[in-house]
Amino acid sequence: MISAVSAGQGLGPLLLALTVTLFAGFVKGAVGFAMPLIMISAFSAFLPPELALAGLILPTLVTNLSQAFRQGIAPAKQTAWTYRRFLIGTVVFIALSAQLFDLIPRVAYLLLLGVPVTAFAALQLAGVPLALRLQHRTRAEWGLGVIGGLYGGVSGIWGPPLLVYLLSINAPKLEAIRAQGVVFLIGAVALLAAHLGTGLANVQTLLFSAALVVPAQIGMGLGYRLQDRLPQARFRRWTQALLVVTGLNLVLQALVA
Repeated sequence: MISAVSAGQGLGPLLLALTVTLFAGFVKGAVGFAMPLIMISAFSAFLPPELALAGLILPTLVTNLSQAFRQGIAPAKQTAWTYRRFLIGTVVFIALSAQLFDLIPRVAYLLLLGVPVTAFAALQLAGVPLALRLQHRTRAEWGLGVIGGLYGGVSGIWGPPLLVYLLSINAPKLEAIRAQGVVFLIGAVALLAAHLGTGLANVQTLLFSAALVVPAQIGMGLGYRLQDRLPQARFRRWTQALLVVTGLNLVLQALVA
């Protein structure tokens, strides 16, 4: 039974994956993102790349259902329409880039994710103004959606470009968290569909992924309690700081790979 649930990795890696997912769910509940970033960066240290990616698919899908619809169906639908350009770009390019998963070296995609995310968030923390000009908002939304989709198909992570966009337009806390939930939810459906096609998501890997749903949801519920107490300014700073840490972790993994 343990062998099946752990996709042949054994009890130790399974318990470690459950612990990582619990923490990642808590962070996501608190600030609205970073669960796939935390999971893929930690999983990559002790799991094969294909299992690390497959493992985050179902927890990401389920937790984003909760996040997207926390304020109800109508606000979620409105948010989906508001960020429709980002959503379209993300979904289309997840489907396309998923076909390249086996062709892109792990070091390359870790660096491609880690360097720009770290640079942007560090500059924001340092007080450097990087807000997008309002007249360029539509182009930025399309462009960042495409970038998110390109990353998402090969790494399971498409959040940083959305966070860059939300920080740049100074989106209010509740809108930012709901937008992340909606975009991440639709992206997670696209990622699952794409990798059902590539074969990366199969009975063995999805059983492992399903085992991680429970700790993800428990962590999410605990994180919600903290989120509700965070003022807007502190939420923004925590988001920036967490982006720096996760970006640096990705870069470090690439350098020691």
